[in-house]
Amino acid sequence: MNASVAPHDVRQHILDTAQVLIAGRGFTAVGLSEILKAAGVPKGSFYHYFDSKESFGEAMLKGYFSTYMDGLETLLAGPEPSAVDRLMRYWTQWLETQAHCDPHGKCLAVKLAAEVSDLSEPMRNVLQQGTDRIIARLAQALREAVAEGSLPPQPAPRDLATTLYQLWLGASLRAKITRDRAPLESALAATYQLLGLPPPGSH
Repeated sequence: MNASVAPHDVRQHILDTAQVLIAGRGFTAVGLSEILKAAGVPKGSFYHYFDSKESFGEAMLKGYFSTYMDGLETLLAGPEPSAVDRLMRYWTQWLETQAHCDPHGKCLAVKLAAEVSDLSEPMRNVLQQGTDRIIARLAQALREAVAEGSLPPQPAPRDLATTLYQLWLGASLRAKITRDRAPLESALAATYQLLGLPPPGSH
């Protein structure tokens, strides 16, 4: 990289480069040397930006969830005519991004949850806080859909949002095992059912 690049930009470049590698192969499988070589950053400079690989992992996850929440907000404020249409767009986009092998679109919560939750308590905390934020925003979206009348009344939106998010995490893990999209398609069908909505094409 150009030596004149600002330190913050170098730090972010390392994080961005590493996220693609780690989304494809996992946190422990990707070494610092590989990350820095891919980023074009001298090996000795890593500790100028991060205290350890664990603190680097925390920073990567925090950045991932920040970007994820921005994308979720964009989806839930999208052009679809109703709140429930925007919510369903979130799930259909999840299906499309997780059903192929491109690591650029992979969900780090799916990829790293089991691996780093046992490896690092700080990283587990970031994962918990990040997924809690997603669930809270989904619960808000459910309340908005009920309020406008596009979704039947839901007695416990937070519980339903938690169930749906966990359903999709599980389906994503299953899809990694089966290497096909069937588990995600089943999750989408179950989502319609849990929300009390008719499946597409049933009218």
